Amino acid sequence: MATAHVPLHAHLVEAEHRPSHPEPFDAAHAGKVSYTCPMHPEIVRDAAGSCPICGMALEPRTATSDDDEGQAELTGMTRRFWIGVVLTSPLLAMAMSASLPGNLGHLVAPRALGWLEFALATPVVLWCGWPFFVRAWQSIRNRSLNMFTLIALGVGVAYGYSVVATVWPGLFPPSFRGPAGEVAVYFEAAAAIVALVLLGQVLELRARSQTGSAIKALLGLAPKTARRLLDDGREEDVPLDQVQVGDRLRIRPGEKIPVDGLVLEGASAVDESMISGEPMPVERTAGDRVIGATVNGTGGLVMRADRVGADTLLAQIVQMVSQAQRSRAPIQKLADVVAGYFVPAVVSIAAIAFAVWALVGPEPRLAHALIAAVAVLIIACPCALGLATPMSIMVATGKGATAGVLFKNAEAIEVLRKVDTLIVDKTGTLTEGKPSLVSVTPAAGWRDSDLLRMAASLERGSEHPLAAAIVAGALAQGVAAGNATSFESITGKGVTGHIEGRSVALGNLKLLEDMHIDPGGLAQTAESLRADGQTVMFVTVDGKPAGLLGVADPIKATTPEAIRQLHDEGIRIAMITGDSRTTASAVARKLGIDEVVADVLPDQKAEAVRRFQSEGHIVAMAGDGINDAPALAQAQVGIAMGTGTDVAMQSAGVTLVKGDLRGIVRARRLSRATMRNIEQNLFFAFAYNAVGVPIAAGVLYPVFGILLSPIIAAAAMSFSSVSVVGNALRLRRARL
Repeated sequence: MATAHVPLHAHLVEAEHRPSHPEPFDAAHAGKVSYTCPMHPEIVRDAAGSCPICGMALEPRTATSDDDEGQAELTGMTRRFWIGVVLTSPLLAMAMSASLPGNLGHLVAPRALGWLEFALATPVVLWCGWPFFVRAWQSIRNRSLNMFTLIALGVGVAYGYSVVATVWPGLFPPSFRGPAGEVAVYFEAAAAIVALVLLGQVLELRARSQTGSAIKALLGLAPKTARRLLDDGREEDVPLDQVQVGDRLRIRPGEKIPVDGLVLEGASAVDESMISGEPMPVERTAGDRVIGATVNGTGGLVMRADRVGADTLLAQIVQMVSQAQRSRAPIQKLADVVAGYFVPAVVSIAAIAFAVWALVGPEPRLAHALIAAVAVLIIACPCALGLATPMSIMVATGKGATAGVLFKNAEAIEVLRKVDTLIVDKTGTLTEGKPSLVSVTPAAGWRDSDLLRMAASLERGSEHPLAAAIVAGALAQGVAAGNATSFESITGKGVTGHIEGRSVALGNLKLLEDMHIDPGGLAQTAESLRADGQTVMFVTVDGKPAGLLGVADPIKATTPEAIRQLHDEGIRIAMITGDSRTTASAVARKLGIDEVVADVLPDQKAEAVRRFQSEGHIVAMAGDGINDAPALAQAQVGIAMGTGTDVAMQSAGVTLVKGDLRGIVRARRLSRATMRNIEQNLFFAFAYNAVGVPIAAGVLYPVFGILLSPIIAAAAMSFSSVSVVGNALRLRRARL
């Protein structure tokens, strides 16, 4: 049975990377923003820039509704792109006019034309393309060759060759000269490659900015101000970052609730769809908890602020999703291994292509060799391969957050689709987790009120939900609880203590066996109550049975449908609980659960998970209590109820915000869609390079006379990266 419940917005913190001071989630909460690489999350910097491993633009570690920082790189690349287009267009026009009647060669001397091309291409290569050279130098210095190494090498060779050919044409041998003795230059190729790569960067950065759109949309829901009630009766509007824990706040009809807290006065229906995905408003009255950024209905509320800033549910969701987006799926190891050998292999292929063309190619041989080598370097840039996995993961985690499913890491996304066995805790997972006292059965010589008084007096010292049900039941029947001394809780068995000088114990049969107490005829009565679905506790006084108390925990309204949907997914469901087998079996029969593991102590739940795993099953474990944490950690995928404890959520790979098991089905569908998307991306990236590199090297030339232009290679390279990111963005429309 699960332990006492703590609301999600009290403790939703990612355990593995839990910061001592949570990062701010919005501009309203000023703090230092750190940046990381989407492909290499281990890279963390204090300022925006590029990744020293792959050269990609760094992104803020935590999404913000104010996207100015994220737009800086895009703005800079866009400016360079348009300037590059303006200067490259006349270069391409000159190159194309050479094959048309009345070309510029008849009007302008070839030497003057070369200097004009030099003047136009130089700012494109050296200013517009400067970031590529900087990143290439960093890759060499860090001994981590990447796509920018290839781009800079290709552009640098084409441009450098053309500069030498323009300034010192006499240095070139006849093999570099055309039929008229001229030395060909490739300024238009160098400039066009830069412009096309910049276009790819602009499109990629725009697409990447959309991967966090779901989170940014949630952040945008948070109000900017709150209406604070002062001690003298006045009211004032204050910025959200000035709200303090303990402040009393007024929420008028139609307004957004500013922070997490407790309703003190009023009643209203609150739209909580932004965190649960459920469209129906939820009734909230005095004593109920409310969540920041949800929308108040037609009633007025006065609330107490309990959690503000980075401690609110919204901030913690953003924190968890941001960390999940930066984690790496196991499938990405394949791309990492390939990328590690890719750049050196491409440089080798480019060198081989140059040598073959220079030795056996048509005249001018060395000019053709240069074109082939540059085309290989440009078309083989591995950006599409590197983007294939992280882009899909980023989109999927954002999509999951809007559906009430929070993934702790990418591994959980990958493994969840393979799960064939789901183990579920009973209390708080299948049931409401709010049991109530339903039966009091005194032994001979005892009255109901006396039995209840003894039990309630003892359970006042316990925080267990069953204890709360007994104390509440006693109060409801007008029975006043006394004080217990020498209170002791025995995990998985019950509690003992002294009341009014008498030794009292309350617990299950295991407790009575340990105390060597014979339950007598109460054992049969207890069995019949368990068959009705009640959790039964024995009460003993001075070593003798005094009676039974029966507590029932209602099954969640959504549980039957969730079980049906999980069975439709082909998942076998086992229930694990500390309750007796009779009680557990009664619940299992009502829900159609396949297997029951009952009478287990907390430390035995993980052992039960291991047993299923030893049988070859891929196991997911769903639970909500501290006692479920070891089993959640043992399972291939741990699934925590958002209504449960922080320890459970720290141990789990997936958290269901509203504690609704139907979220597992949504998460599983998202897992399948995500991995299908990643496989499509990886196939596309591998296939693109497998086809593109040989064509760029010139394998089609002997048969078809086709030699790929470096300009076309640059366009194809940019298109491949944008296609991978665009395919990842399709996940936002996945039906869950």
